[in-house]
Order: sequence, then C-alpha cells, then structure tokens
Amino acid sequence: MYKFHARLAFLVFLSMMLFFHGGNASAALTKGIYITQSTLENTTYINYLIGRAKKVGITTFIVDLDRPSSRYQTNIQLLKNNNIAYVARITMFPGGGTPEQVHSESYWQKKYQLVKHALAYGANQIQLDYIRYNTKQPPSSQNAKDILKVIQWFKSRVNVPLQVDVFGVSSFGESKYIGQNIKLFSSSVDVICPMVYPSHYVPFDVHVKIPYKTVYDSLASIRDQFDSDQLPFKLIPYIELSNYHYLLSHEKKLNYIYAQIQAAENAGADGWYVWSPHNRYDSLFQILETRQVK
Repeated sequence: MYKFHARLAFLVFLSMMLFFHGGNASAALTKGIYITQSTLENTTYINYLIGRAKKVGITTFIVDLDRPSSRYQTNIQLLKNNNIAYVARITMFPGGGTPEQVHSESYWQKKYQLVKHALAYGANQIQLDYIRYNTKQPPSSQNAKDILKVIQWFKSRVNVPLQVDVFGVSSFGESKYIGQNIKLFSSSVDVICPMVYPSHYVPFDVHVKIPYKTVYDSLASIRDQFDSDQLPFKLIPYIELSNYHYLLSHEKKLNYIYAQIQAAENAGADGWYVWSPHNRYDSLFQILETRQVK
C-alpha cells in the first residue's frame, strides 16, 4: 500500500511539473501592431483594427503619442475596453539626436511630458524610439554611453516597463555611429525591440529573398552577446509588412511576412511587433487566420 501511495504521489508530482513546464513553454507570446496617432484618432478605422486584431490573437497596439488630445484619450479607452494592451511610442530624437539634444535634460523633459500624458491615459508600457544619435555623429563607444544616460533618466521616472527600439545592425554588436549597444543597455530596460527588417540589411537584393534567415540570425546574434541562455530583458523584435525596395506579389508578400514571424518565434523571442507605416494590416490578418502560428 505504501508503494502504491508513493508511486501515486510521484505521478501527481510529475503531472504537475509537466503541466507547469508546458504552460511556460507555451506561454502566450506578445503580438502587436504599430498604430499612428492619426489612425488611433480615426474611430471608425481603429474599431475595424480592434475587431480584426482580436480575432487573430493580436494582444498589443503600439501607439504613437506626438501631442495630447481628447480624441486620443477617448480612443485609448477603446483598446482598454477590448483588453488590448496600450504601449505608448515616444519618438525621442526624430531622425537621430544631435549632441546638443542628447545632452540636454531640458529636451528630455519635453519628451517626458508626453510620457506623463501616456501614463495618465493608461499606458501599460512606454516605448522609446529613435533613442540614438544621428548617423553624422563620429563613431565612438562614448556615443552609446551617452544614450544610456538618457535611457536611465527615463527608467528612473517611469513606473511601468520601459521598452527601447534599436536598429537591426546592433543585433550584431555595438553601433558606434548611432550609439546603440544592446549589452550596455540591457540592465536599464525591460524590453528591447530590434527592428530586424530585411529591407534594412545590405545587400538588399539578397535579404529580400531570405527574410527568415535575416530575422533569425539577427535574434540569435543578440543571444550570443550574453553568456546566459536567459536574457536580462524581454526580446520583442519589430518585423515588417513589406519591403519598400521591391514590389512583391500578394502571395510573395504573405510568405515574406510569415517567414519573419516564424523566424522570431523559432529564435525564442517573447513575441513580435509588426510595422506598417500606413497601418494597413489585412495581409497580416490573413496570415494569422489561415496559417498555423503559435
């Protein structure tokens, strides 16, 4: 009888371990789309996007905040009512910062006013984009240290998770021109969003044909920058809906998008965000409706 109970207890324990392990392994990925402020304030269209997004498992809208407005605040509530997370995207240095901007706390304060509005509107997380020098800056490791100070300044003032966007090239190591260094930033952010768009890698004619490899190799390279298998931040890459260098047929575009999604998931990312500058996501919705995606 003792052996029976011991074996039963072991089986129950094993079942619980498998349940919890399986739950972690299949934990829901973050799936998001980028939304401009003008799109958010178009009530008819944002309701359309909400409806389509919910049907295919999109959990997050990354929404620009360029200026506070009552319509913006009202329509953010539409996201909340539909259980869609609101990540406020703040463009720090449009086109990349100058040395004067990067070192100016008064300039940071102006951007922080937008952050405070976003938090008042109910932002679940804050995302800093264009958090970099412009490409005219002479290359130096000091550049990334300067950008880190800006990130840390915001991190100390924000009571929700902080995300930063980085160029895809920084997936392979420090970018000394623009001042982006994932390893250096890693302890001061909660989420890193590398923009691993195949259209941004040269040679362009090669990477348009290998979107899976382009995205996968970029994300794998980020992991290679750390000694541990466990990254000290969540990794949620941006992928793109189309390649602006080349006109793709509808079917090729679907394959192009699907390859990037599969690469992000197979590389162990915590999810993915999809970028469409005009917020036209019907191709993405079609993929998620018809193809097996985690």
